[in-house]
Amino acid sequence: MDVCVCGAQVPFVRGGAEQHMENLVTAVREAGHRAELVRLPTAWDRTRVFDAALAWRMVPLDADVVIATNFPSYFVRHPRKVVWLFHQHRPFYDAAGTAWSDIADDDESREAQRLLATWDRVALGEAMRLFSTSGVVASRLLHTTGLVAEPLAHPPPLHERLHPGPFGDEVFCATRLEANKRPELMVDAFAHVRAPVHLTIAGRGSLAASLTERITAAGLADRVTLTGHVDDTELVERFARALAVLYVPHDEDYGYVTLQAFRAGKPVITSADAGGVLEWVTDGVTGLVTDGTPAGIAEAVDRLAADRDLARKLGEAGAERVAELSWAPVVERLLAP
Repeated sequence: MDVCVCGAQVPFVRGGAEQHMENLVTAVREAGHRAELVRLPTAWDRTRVFDAALAWRMVPLDADVVIATNFPSYFVRHPRKVVWLFHQHRPFYDAAGTAWSDIADDDESREAQRLLATWDRVALGEAMRLFSTSGVVASRLLHTTGLVAEPLAHPPPLHERLHPGPFGDEVFCATRLEANKRPELMVDAFAHVRAPVHLTIAGRGSLAASLTERITAAGLADRVTLTGHVDDTELVERFARALAVLYVPHDEDYGYVTLQAFRAGKPVITSADAGGVLEWVTDGVTGLVTDGTPAGIAEAVDRLAADRDLARKLGEAGAERVAELSWAPVVERLLAP
């Protein structure tokens, strides 16, 4: 079978979505099919957000099946279009009534959001099957369009290489340094941590310079390290020797960092508003769920630093939680007749 995996690409940005697409193509090929990744550039702002959607509408794809992923790739036309939705636009108001969205909060942006929902209902409604990466994404989709998607979990990058190791004195996180990942919250938390442990954050992003300044201003230069990009070998080893993994994004779609931590047998410290992360992290079972304040996060770090047996117990439960994840059943579900 010839399969085209379709996805959007913001130029010069690489994160979980890009890895997800590439790993999906590899998994489809390993299942015995021919597969190609087809991507078009997109820009996520109100004035240009519809341009790439229109471009996808005009792309001719000769394949037996197309698997569309993130916005706006699912606007592609094909008689056998399957959508595996990575992300869904966030509404202007969350459950607590707080105003925020993926675009902005003004009259023109509200109109753009309304049009997006209308367009999405058409494009996503064309799919012969509709999946999402998580229950969080499915919930957003239902809220904005009324469409129902089936959550379909999959393994994280490096899942075959990640392995358990000793519980050291490093609290680790690998993430893009962007606002929705809230790396500044991790830095602020370590100003309250009493235990003799170190925070290492691997990754690049637009907040790198401001985070460096924040670390220096707080006097944390000897306790918090920003490594920038690290290669896969170092990433695997840092997960293996960490005490715990700290990951506190806001309303995450899926959360590869969590699954990678679990593959390495490490507990995850997160926050109660972390979205899809909470589909994996259960407080006191596979990690610790905090109130999301620096003091609350610091308390969780201190707790695991003082009780390595607890860290090991939570990490083992996390490893068991993701043990059955594999690509074969995912591909089978996506390409079912």
